[in-house]
Amino acid sequence: MKNMTLGRMAEACGGIYYGREEDRDREVCSITTDSRKAEPGCLFAAIRGEHVDGHDFIEQVFEMGALCVITEQDAPLMKDRCAMGGAEGTEPARNYIKVNSTIKALGALAAYYLEQLAIPVVAVTGSVGKTSTKEMIAAVLSQKYRTLKTAGNFNNELGLPLTIFQLRDEDEIAVLEMGINHFGEMHVLAQIARPDTCVITNIGQCHLEFLGDRDGVLRAKTEIFDHLRADGHVILNGDDDKLSTVQEVQVPGAAGRTIRPVFFGLNTDNDIYADQIEKKGLDGIQCRICVKRKEAAPPILSLVDSQRVSPQNVDAAAEGFIAPTAQTETMSFTVQIPIPGIHMVRNALAATAVGLHYGLTPEEIRAGIESLQPVSGRFHIIHTEKFTIIDDCYNANPVSMKASLEVLQDGLHRKVAILGDMGELGPEEARMHREVGIFAGTLTIDMCICVGPFAAQIAEGVQASAAGIETVILPDLSALLEQLPDLVKEGDTILVKASHFMHFEKVVAKLEGIK
Repeated sequence: MKNMTLGRMAEACGGIYYGREEDRDREVCSITTDSRKAEPGCLFAAIRGEHVDGHDFIEQVFEMGALCVITEQDAPLMKDRCAMGGAEGTEPARNYIKVNSTIKALGALAAYYLEQLAIPVVAVTGSVGKTSTKEMIAAVLSQKYRTLKTAGNFNNELGLPLTIFQLRDEDEIAVLEMGINHFGEMHVLAQIARPDTCVITNIGQCHLEFLGDRDGVLRAKTEIFDHLRADGHVILNGDDDKLSTVQEVQVPGAAGRTIRPVFFGLNTDNDIYADQIEKKGLDGIQCRICVKRKEAAPPILSLVDSQRVSPQNVDAAAEGFIAPTAQTETMSFTVQIPIPGIHMVRNALAATAVGLHYGLTPEEIRAGIESLQPVSGRFHIIHTEKFTIIDDCYNANPVSMKASLEVLQDGLHRKVAILGDMGELGPEEARMHREVGIFAGTLTIDMCICVGPFAAQIAEGVQASAAGIETVILPDLSALLEQLPDLVKEGDTILVKASHFMHFEKVVAKLEGIK
């Protein structure tokens, strides 16, 4: 890992190096917090977890060839102090860096490592759609650059550094997802990543237990600007009523200098200039990337007039695909988005804006969008012998619930929604579950199976707005799994959606097993 020597790392994270002096200038080959992944030449960071303390595995990782460990304590290491049979009090036989907090040390090391690599960082956050937008952006950028993206949900104070440590010299750009649920957390993540490009998907009703209301969510998410690079730029969802109020972003450390955001969305509308885009990308240009609808016209992702990126008509195809066409005064191209939902058009617009900024051609942008692969648990369409399953069970809040329900109504044959509880909604959680039910009742779906402590509120909302939708209330996951085979029918299109703690991945597995 470039310039990641034991001595420099100790200095970067504010730790104290204890070990062989001749090892101080040795670079580590990798950094891990999982003792099972320790390898010769690695650095192991010992973290105190809820159930496991990494300090208990220090001896094990040294036996596996670790070059050094980061630790909050030195007692486990000091019992074998003597190097080469030296006397008590000589250098420890094994190298370690003593710190006050291993997690904070990893953040400091990740920030230092990014400085050594000097590659652009695209940071993606928002209440809903962070992962799918990150995947879309990475798919587009990978058409031109060797791209590293956040794996899974490694998007917090620990996961972000572990993602950054996967970067190698040959990587050319990083797409990093950032997730938070408390004030101050985004500031910490931005300090680690120092983003060149900030993308915010939306401001929704999530983590209200800690952030209070959507204005609180906006304040927490926009902490990402705290460490935006001086030459960076900002891409925001212009359809979002909160984000659309962000007309200028103050550049950190540059008194009086501001950045005007680039907006994308389905309804925004503002001209930008084609000749400037071609010469400068999107830097310094106030622009909006948007959708315009026209009756009986093909879906269009377009840069029209004087350069406006806007899918002009968005219709779901029979297989759940959306196929916009992009065009400018000088060129046009058709894009097939391989994952259903109007929200995926917004994701494509965000990725288009990022791609244009980093110099991709329309052909490269199109190829990237069309290469997108679904992530398990996030709008993953599964076709079995009996059903079409919309696996969107990774997480849920009111905004994502409604987006998923809108996709369901485009399904073929009987449409069934299996909805579970949403977490971290604060004191208004009962009302928000009922509002999801009311929204479901406005759609053309056939059955709503409501599961969990707030099942009654969802069902009440459905029944209040659409008496014709069959509703089933079940107390928990066990009851659902037991009754599921009798509730669904061959040919059904089935949405599976709940917050992660509901473990609805078991529902998807159950449906896949029904023959």
